[in-house]
Amino acid sequence: FVERFVREARAAARLKHPNVVTVFDVGQEGGWYYFVMEHLAGETLAARLQSQGALSAQEAMSILRPLAAALDYAHHRGIVHRDVKPGNVMLGLEGQVTLMDFGIARARARLAATEGSGITFKGKLAYAAPETLSSGQADARSDMFALGAVMYHMLTGGPAFRGESEAETVGKILLDTLPPPSQANAAVPPELDALVASLLARDPARRPPRALAVADAVAPWLS
Repeated sequence: FVERFVREARAAARLKHPNVVTVFDVGQEGGWYYFVMEHLAGETLAARLQSQGALSAQEAMSILRPLAAALDYAHHRGIVHRDVKPGNVMLGLEGQVTLMDFGIARARARLAATEGSGITFKGKLAYAAPETLSSGQADARSDMFALGAVMYHMLTGGPAFRGESEAETVGKILLDTLPPPSQANAAVPPELDALVASLLARDPARRPPRALAVADAVAPWLS
């Protein structure tokens, strides 16, 4: 795990993008291994959703677009996040959107896949892609699913998949047909219903091929 932690933290440190948290250093002090990130003032998207509930379409898209840009940048460099969720999105005091926890999430997930005889997922279940839960495998398309789940949460005020237990949540992700966001929030326009549906497609091949396409799709909502 230590080898993976250091390797993935160094990979994250090579990401230089305005919407990706900056990792300044990775090192060891005695028996402690650490990485140093920039300090971000503001609140997480999870905290915003907890206090405010559903966001307007324009506010949600103003957050989604830079997240998609950050993921596209990372995917283009061969790095998969694996734990995209509201708690890993920081909203700055001046409106800056920053995606955090690159690399370290991947190291944790790799460790989980090797523990015991079954698949263990260490992340936020409500945002996990079906293929990650069923096989432990993840790629850029898995991040796209998680981005869709975050989008759904922003538009409706609640997670796309939520069960009374972890097993029930997994079952919903793998088997349930998700109603469109407009069913929970009538203010959601049909174009965004369609985008959410494409991102949350159970078949990875049916999801948008690049996060950049998502960033372009939401651009009209920001004018």
